This record gives sequence, C-alpha cells and structure tokens, in this order.
Amino acid sequence: MLRLLLALSAALLLPALLAAQSFDFSRLDTLFERRFQEAKYPGLVYGVVSGGKLVHVKSFGQSNRTTPTPVDAKTVFRIASMTKSFTVLAILKLRDEGKLSLEDPVRKFIPAAQGLALPTQDSPSLTVRHLLTHSAGFPEDNPWGDRQLDIPDTTLDRWLQQGFPFSTAPGTAYEYSNYGFALLGRIVTSASGMDYRQYLERHILAPLGMNASTLEASEVPPARRAQGYGLRDGQYFDIASLPHGAFGAMGGLHTTAEDLAKYVAFHLSAFPPRNDAESGPVKRSSVREMQQLQRLGGLSAQLGGKQPGARVSGYGFGLGVSQDCQFGHVVGHGGGLPGFGSYMMWLPEYGVGMFAMANLTYAGLAGTIRDSLLLLEKEGAIRPRPLETKPTLLAVQAELVSLWQDPKPATLEAIAADNLFQDEPLDLRLSRLNTLRQTHKNCRATSLVPENWLRGEFRLECAEGGPLLVDFTLAPTNPPQVQHLTFRPARSSDLPSSRCQP
Repeated sequence: MLRLLLALSAALLLPALLAAQSFDFSRLDTLFERRFQEAKYPGLVYGVVSGGKLVHVKSFGQSNRTTPTPVDAKTVFRIASMTKSFTVLAILKLRDEGKLSLEDPVRKFIPAAQGLALPTQDSPSLTVRHLLTHSAGFPEDNPWGDRQLDIPDTTLDRWLQQGFPFSTAPGTAYEYSNYGFALLGRIVTSASGMDYRQYLERHILAPLGMNASTLEASEVPPARRAQGYGLRDGQYFDIASLPHGAFGAMGGLHTTAEDLAKYVAFHLSAFPPRNDAESGPVKRSSVREMQQLQRLGGLSAQLGGKQPGARVSGYGFGLGVSQDCQFGHVVGHGGGLPGFGSYMMWLPEYGVGMFAMANLTYAGLAGTIRDSLLLLEKEGAIRPRPLETKPTLLAVQAELVSLWQDPKPATLEAIAADNLFQDEPLDLRLSRLNTLRQTHKNCRATSLVPENWLRGEFRLECAEGGPLLVDFTLAPTNPPQVQHLTFRPARSSDLPSSRCQP
C-alpha cells in the first residue's frame, strides 16, 4: 500500500532524516503545549513527517470532555477543507486515465449546470480547472459553506437550476469557494460512474493505507472519535458533526494522526522527479502538479524585524502554495469547521512536513507549525535536499578545470555551443582567462553546485588572489554544449545566505 513511500532511496531521504536522528522533539512539544493552553483547545495532536514516515507525534488534552478520553495518534478528527486536496487527487487520477480533461466544461458532467447563466456576455464557460483553482468567479463562502455538508444532491441541483450570483467573471481572480469543490465531488461521481465517497475510499484512501479515514462520522466508534466543541463566554459546548452529503467533497473527511502522516508523506514522495517505478494511487507528476502555483494570490513583504523578506502565495490544485525567503517552496492547507480546526504544511525541498488537529471551532494552527519548522531549520535538524548533479554537468566542470589549468583553444572549442564565440570571441575569452591566471594561483576546484540539470557553478579556491566563481549554462543541444560561461572573482554576495538577497 505504501510501497511508493518505502521504495525511495536512502540518498534522497537523508536530509529529511536528520530531524529524526538528532533533534530533541520536546522543544516542539513545548511550542504546541503553549498553543494548546493559550487557545484553550479541548484536545490537540500534532506530528512530524520525514523520510516517508511519522517520526514524532504528540497529543494533549481530551477528545471528549464528558468521558473524558485522552487524544492520541488514533483519535479521529474532522479535517474540514484539507479534504479538498483529496478531491483533487481523485480528479487528477480520472484525468490521467482519460476520463476527463481539466478544460472540460462543468456542464458536461453536471446536467443541472447546463443552463447556468454566466455573469457577462464574454465570460468563458466554467471548466474543471476553474473549480480546482478557486477561479470560477464564485463568491467566497466561509462560513456559509461549512453548514452545507449534509445537503442532498437534489438540493444542489435545485440551487444550480435557480441560478448563481457570481462575484467576478470566471477565470479572472482567485476567490475561495466551497461550492466549487462540491461541484468537483459531483464531477468525480459523473466521470467515474461511482459515488464520490466510494471512489475516494477505494481509489485514494485504501491504496494509501488510510484505513481509519472516512467521510461519515457515524461510522467511527465513539471512543475513537473526537467530539467537536465551540467556546463562548468561557464555556464549551458540543457541536455535532454533520453527516456526509453533497458538500462532503469540500470538507467532510475524518482522519487520524497516523493516517494523515501517510498522506503528507505521499505528497512529499513526489519529489524529486526521478526514474523510479510508479506505485502510488496517483502519478508523481500529477501530485507535483497539485503543488505548483496555478493561481496567484498575492505578494507580501516584511521590511523590518528579525526576518525581513518576501512571500508570494496562491493556490495550486486543492493546496496553498507559496515561495518565501526562508524555505523556498512551501505547500499547505488548513481546515476549519464548527467544532474543528487543522493544518498541514510541508517543504518539498526539505522532504519534511508537519500537521496538527484540534477539536475546537476554527482552531488556528498554521503559525505554530511554521514556528516549529523554523526551529528545526535553525537547529540544523532539517536542510534542503541537494539537487541531483547530472553526469553531463560534471563532465563539463572537468573540462573547465582543465581549461583553467591549461587554456588551450581546443579545450573550449570542444564544449562550446555555436553562440559562445559569437557573443565573445575565443581569443578575447582566453585573454581574460590568462589575465586572471596571473593573479590567482594554486587553485583547486570545489564541488559543483547545480541550479538545475543544465546549469551550475563551482568555485576555484586559490592560495593567491582569492577565490574565483565559475558559472556556466548548457544549451538545448544534443549533446548539451556550453552557451554561457564566466570566470570571475567571487564576491561575498555569492555565498548562499538567503533565498532573498537584499
């Protein structure tokens, strides 16, 4: 079931495993316990995922204040909008099987949407892609959507037939829509010929080994199910979990820490791209596609404080996606419903993820998760996975080191793309190289640092004259040849200190 996760090579997982080998997780426990106390959650569980497994889990408080029953890794919480990414996996699996296209109009799968009036004469048809990226033009519908989980399909059909008030034209803006993901659930049913719930359980949850996860709270033994709570004027009150219905695809899933760890590990296992056999329920390329920015949300910047930097964020497919100065690529999603709050976040470049679930309305957990990841990085417990260095890059590096040691025209001519000497003549390149060699002596090459499979740089550490930086880019030729090349004195700004240079 989890062969995909277990088959990853030790070399790919090594950076992530550092956290499990050396970090004192009690320091993270302290962060979450503080949040648990401050927010007055009845119960809370969090976990750290690394190397394809749950490396640490800790729980606090009660899943049911009446019993009372302590929370543990097997306690079942409703994860609300985190369900959306599961729905996306179902859609992409059907896409990969040729049963739908992301460009298909919604009306192809939902007859009740045939006559849906669009907001302007020039509006495009609503597509599956619009729904996946919250760009259908539907109005933001929290908290209204949270109360619609159990409506029957007939009610959803009636709403569609009555018409819909758009907030923007389709395809023009991002606006979060639970309604849109309810329609995606209906599309799963139509395209697969199988009820959404049945399809999700059979084709997504079961292959991932998420056997304790369900869309129907009533099927969970009461002793294992977290009771949802609200807090008003210092008093807790029970909130019943709505049963599964037409809006279940947007927020109805219940799961445990043990199961959610498998899910986060599955998403992390899609990185890096590689030649391993496919063994997951959805192709790795499609899982990576979910985690790429599909619809821009906005840019934020912090100019002062201890960690100045910038962050661009938006939506992938069923997942929030951002790029920031601290971690680079960040993926995550929250879930909030009356009675529950949850969050999951992972770092594809690091191979590490975290999640947390609490049984209190709209529990805010993203900040504590991010603080925990920052602490892990600060203490050196996690670090970015090094990019794969292709043999072609190493071969070119060897030629460039040879060129430095003995600047023969034939050495550079053998690896040059046809533009290289048009951009700067061969004799001028060699003249500048020889000028550097007069001031930089007794040099040795450091390891190549790849930027991607066809671009990289390395340093020449010289006993006299200081270090040199050599960077080169290969052209899209076969075999790849050098289209850009520089030898220059290294600067302090060349040292990797931040993803966002001042």
